Amino acid sequence: MTYYPSKDWSAKPPADLGFDATALDAAIAWHRAHETKWARDFITRGRFVGVADEPDDLPSVPDYVPGVLGPVRSRGGPNGLVLRDGVIAAEWGDTRRADMTFSVAKSYLAVLAGVALARGLIQSIDEPVSDAAPDETFESKQNRDITWRQLLQQTSEWQGALWGKPDSIDHNRDVGKSELGNAAKGQPRPMRPPGTLWEYNDVRVNRLSLSLLQLFREPLADVLRKTVMDPIAASGSWRWEPYRNSWATIADRRLPSVPGGSHWGGGLWMSTRDHARLGLLVARSGRWERRDLLPAGWVDEMRRPSAINPDYGLLWWLNTGRRQFPGAPESSYAARGAGSNVIWIDPDRELVVVVRWIDKPSVAGFVKRVVDSVSA
Repeated sequence: MTYYPSKDWSAKPPADLGFDATALDAAIAWHRAHETKWARDFITRGRFVGVADEPDDLPSVPDYVPGVLGPVRSRGGPNGLVLRDGVIAAEWGDTRRADMTFSVAKSYLAVLAGVALARGLIQSIDEPVSDAAPDETFESKQNRDITWRQLLQQTSEWQGALWGKPDSIDHNRDVGKSELGNAAKGQPRPMRPPGTLWEYNDVRVNRLSLSLLQLFREPLADVLRKTVMDPIAASGSWRWEPYRNSWATIADRRLPSVPGGSHWGGGLWMSTRDHARLGLLVARSGRWERRDLLPAGWVDEMRRPSAINPDYGLLWWLNTGRRQFPGAPESSYAARGAGSNVIWIDPDRELVVVVRWIDKPSVAGFVKRVVDSVSA
């Protein structure tokens, strides 16, 4: 019988769940030995680590707002959780602390897009966003034909400014060099037609979030809580913090529009245990006990490789060609955020793993050690 954890979460010795306990301990020791280099208060060289350098010419952009826009919370220490078939095999550190999550929040937006699809708020993710959530920013020639899929795949080439940040701030962004402000980004480049260029761009992800808010007409945190987090018995400790200026009037109500990361502060603040529950829901194709919380086929859609970037689906990272996690099966996939914060799912072995505050270059080594610890 498939196990779905209630508030009280079952744990078993690793050996009872098919692990080599010594090898699993070695994976945890690897994590502890490779903690992120980020300071606990997130301040490095006098600034918040989430904000990469902003080009000097940006102040000429109308309504540009420099620097951090939302609240920031100091992080906890390294911690993690390993599940097999929903049961806890290993847990270390403070897994109940609601920490900043950074770009893991993007994957939650993909989950909410599935909820919108199930409600009929979106008829097809291949329809233009402006059909269901029209506003003036989609009236330009560059933006009018952008689809939900393109926003979800980060191939939209949406052009504009949102909450004081222009889309150009993340042009030419190199994800591999973005931590600690080491990315050479924001350099001018010609715009491309929607669907022809993959670019990791937080402004455009925030545009997706605002469009989803226009559909639901209620705060996305409330939608997530009612439709996903409460049904999977998550704690009440998590929060989704907007920027100080990311408020929109929708149906005569002032509503917060939450970011898909913590690039400029704010974002999804959540515990490892709650992330593991979401990971388990996704691993089980959106079904929890007798309820389908996500529409049939939506998890498969999130895992479908983009034609432009096969390592990416709908705001979830894939292991196509085993490029992200060489020591793991190609079928595995992950929600990833700077810091590093990772929800990694291996459907072949029924594994859900959450690891927090591990040095980014060491993530693949940790995942390989977890995979190698499975003995049966």
